[in-house]
Amino acid sequence: MPQKHPTPLIYQAPMEGVIDHHVRALLSGLGGIDVCVTEFVRVTHTRLPRRVFTRLCPELEQNAMTRSGTPVRLQLLGGNSESMARNAERAVRAGARAIDLNFGCPAKTVNNSDGGACLLQSPHRVESIVAAVRNAVPTEIPVTAKIRLGFADRSSYLDNARAAEAGGATELAVHARSKVDGYRPPAYWEYIGEIRAQLGIRVIANGDLWTLEDFKRCREVTGCDAYMFGRSLLARPDIGLQIRAFCEGRDYTPMNWREIAQLLYTYYQTTQTLYPAKYLGNRVKQWLAYLKLSYPEATVFFNAIKRHREPEVLEAAFRQQLDGNTEAPATLPSDQKNRAA
Repeated sequence: MPQKHPTPLIYQAPMEGVIDHHVRALLSGLGGIDVCVTEFVRVTHTRLPRRVFTRLCPELEQNAMTRSGTPVRLQLLGGNSESMARNAERAVRAGARAIDLNFGCPAKTVNNSDGGACLLQSPHRVESIVAAVRNAVPTEIPVTAKIRLGFADRSSYLDNARAAEAGGATELAVHARSKVDGYRPPAYWEYIGEIRAQLGIRVIANGDLWTLEDFKRCREVTGCDAYMFGRSLLARPDIGLQIRAFCEGRDYTPMNWREIAQLLYTYYQTTQTLYPAKYLGNRVKQWLAYLKLSYPEATVFFNAIKRHREPEVLEAAFRQQLDGNTEAPATLPSDQKNRAA
C-alpha cells in the first residue's frame, strides 16, 4: 500500500499578463489548488477606484472566490507605505478577503518605479509597507507577502523574511532566487528551509517546482507545508492533483494531451471575443509556450498555428488536436526545459 504523507497547501502564483481570471477559473476548476493570487495592482500615489480592483479581480463580485470556490487573494505592488495602506483599505471595501504584497517582481520597469524586488534592498521598507497595510485593514483580513531571496544577491534573505514577519504578515511566499538570478536554474531551496526554521508564520516554497519529483525534493529540503506554482502550473495544469494523490497514497493518471487540448479550447472559446482580431489566438500560443515543456504535442500544435490568427484556421487546428490526429515528436530536447525555465 502506498505510503501517505501530510497533504500540503497548493498556491497559484501571480503572473502578470499571463494568469488572469479566465485562467484562474480553468485551473481552479480542475482541482488541486487551494489559493489563487491575482496579477498585481500597481499602486502609486492615487486612490484607486473600485473598477481597478475588479478589472484584475472580477472574483471580488462573488465573495473573492473563483467559480469553483477557491479563495482569491488580491495582490498590490508599490513602494509607498501610506498609498499601499490606503489602497489596501479600498480593496477590502471593494470585496477583497485577503491582501498579498509583491516584493518579488524582477521586471526592470517595475523595479525602476519603486516596486517589486527593488524594495528588498531595504528590509525596513518591507516591514514598513507590511505594517502599514496590516494596520489599515480589519484583523480578520490576511495580509501576506511574496519575496525573493534578495536583489543584487541572496545575502538579505533572512533580513527581508524577518521584516515581513515583523510587519505582521500572516504568511510569506519565497521565490528561491534573487532578482539578479532571474529565472535561471537552480532554485536555492535551502534558503527557504532556513527561513521556515527561523520564522513563526507559514512559509510557502516557490521556484522550479516543475514536477512531482521536484515537489518531493523541495519538501525534503525545505520542510514546508505549502507550495506555490506559476509557470509550472501552466506547464502541468494538474500538478496539484498529482501532488495531492501522491500524499494521500492514491493512484493518479496525469492529464493526457487531448484533455489539455480541451482545456485550451475552452480558454480559446471564452476569450476569443475579448481581443482584437489581429491578436486572436495569442493567449493560446502564450499558454502553449509553457505546455511545450511537458507535452511534445504542444510543440506540433504551436507550430501549426504560430503564424495564424484566422478563426477558421484556429478552429481546424483545435479539431485536429481534439480528434487525436496529431504527430508529435517522440521526445523533447533534453535542454528545452532549462532554456525556458
